Amino acid sequence: MYLNSINKNEYYVVDKISADEKIKRRLYDIGLSCGTKVKLLLNSPSKRIKAYLIRDSIIAIRNIDASKIEVKKLND
Repeated sequence: MYLNSINKNEYYVVDKISADEKIKRRLYDIGLSCGTKVKLLLNSPSKRIKAYLIRDSIIAIRNIDASKIEVKKLND
């Protein structure tokens, strides 16, 4: 499953990031790495960007970039 297709208000954990090095570096800089918990909070009106809760911060990520981040659903 990829980050761009997760369900709203459920927790997932990052399993693998397959983005190019430039995007991968930006994701690491905002605290998104393997093992990080994420939760989808909001969709933009255009549906091209989504807001995620990552390490107690709300971060907007484009769907094209989120489609390169593999996640697994976190069991409650």
